[in-house]
Amino acid sequence: MKLTSYWHDTAPRFDAAVQAPPGGRADVVVVGGGFTGLSAALALANKGAQVVLLEAEHVGACASGRNGGHVNNGFAQDYAAMCARLGTERANMLYRSFDAGVDTVERIIREEGIDCDFRRTGKLKLAAKPAHYDKLARSQELLAREVDPDTHMVSKAALSEELGSNAYYGGLVFGKSAGMHMGKFVQGLASAAARKGVRIHENTPLTALRRTSEGHEVETPDARVQARQVLLATGISAVGPLAWFRRRIVPVGAYIIVTEQLPQDLLDRILPRRRNATNTRNLVNFFRVTPDNRLLFGGRARFAAPGPESDKKSGEILRRDMVATFPYLSKVRIDYCWGGLVDMTRDRLPRAGERDGVYYSMGYSGHGTQMSTYMGTVMADIIDGGQDRNPWKDFDWPAIPGHFGKPWFLPAVGAYYRLMDVLR
Repeated sequence: MKLTSYWHDTAPRFDAAVQAPPGGRADVVVVGGGFTGLSAALALANKGAQVVLLEAEHVGACASGRNGGHVNNGFAQDYAAMCARLGTERANMLYRSFDAGVDTVERIIREEGIDCDFRRTGKLKLAAKPAHYDKLARSQELLAREVDPDTHMVSKAALSEELGSNAYYGGLVFGKSAGMHMGKFVQGLASAAARKGVRIHENTPLTALRRTSEGHEVETPDARVQARQVLLATGISAVGPLAWFRRRIVPVGAYIIVTEQLPQDLLDRILPRRRNATNTRNLVNFFRVTPDNRLLFGGRARFAAPGPESDKKSGEILRRDMVATFPYLSKVRIDYCWGGLVDMTRDRLPRAGERDGVYYSMGYSGHGTQMSTYMGTVMADIIDGGQDRNPWKDFDWPAIPGHFGKPWFLPAVGAYYRLMDVLR
């Protein structure tokens, strides 16, 4: 079993990074080499901007290359609850932004010729309890009427057409959702940006950021760059002068295992329609079939930071969950196991905007592949002086009480969610 991301291990390496330290001037410095930063850099370069991108590790090193491979539309939250909280008009605007995110991923793949196994599979949200099915059905009725007719319910009696498991009580299908190979998408996105003239510097963390009369001075361990504009696309980065953002984001571990390659008839039993699947638990599980016929199975196995020992323990938990869902996989070998951090906001909604002359977009809360790619293009338009299409611009973002950068409270949060999964 490899303790590394399947996406990284099975994708070509990006080989167009600039080897020399960054320096000189740029129209825009983008901090972060994940989906947000790369899509923003590509869009800005297409507008004629001189762009420098700084990545503390390698492109796609964090959430963009360590996730479940889902490109899902729809909210992580219950749609009916979002309408009640925000009003139907605003909830629909945000919902359509997630739709636009999936469309944006597909458009970039088509325009740049990225070979990353993109496919509109749809998403199946599974009811872990009978009451959860009733809640999903009420939401789907609203969804179909208000904003997304490409949804439908699957009863428990009909669930065998979608899933080879008796662990669930039906589900809700979102037809617009897609899947892809995340590592190949990251590599393709970075390569496209480099072809358009973006100077990508890996292993180059941001260490200081200062306002100047002409914009900003961006400092790294080996050099300084003078930039007219800066975009922070860093997520939960533990390095750099980002204390204000760290107080507003909780880094939560997400863990994933990937099986050995499986025969076609077994995959047809597990997920006959090859949809992305997730469930309604607070300690969620999610799974899908990979492009090379493996089962990827993930979730919030433990509220602990990733690392070799933590990943192993989480992998054991996920294997038990997988076998509980699919008992006939008890003898299947696990080839990959890894963990990564999800930048979770308090309300599980992203935040994007401008603070002290610096642009930012982050906080995708485990639902970010499509939204991060979309927001990269949106922030590029805003930086270029175009129309402000930022769907999150009017959301306030107070600091989380008692949170000063290290999430000391995560064990208590994990215990609470486990209790809620028992009670509700």
